[in-house]
Amino acid sequence: MARRNDVRPLVRLRSTAGTGYTYVTRKNRRNDPERLSLRKFDPVLREHVEFREQR
Repeated sequence: MARRNDVRPLVRLRSTAGTGYTYVTRKNRRNDPERLSLRKFDPVLREHVEFREQR
């Protein structure tokens, strides 16, 4: 059975520190209709920074 991409699309999370590092994840569009923002590890800076959904 194939996945339904309309409910859980792939999103790219880009570092707000300006390093250009990205994570790719899925989000539930019904629960989080606005842009996703998470604190994750940036290996370029070697510290945790905020990552925001890129469109």
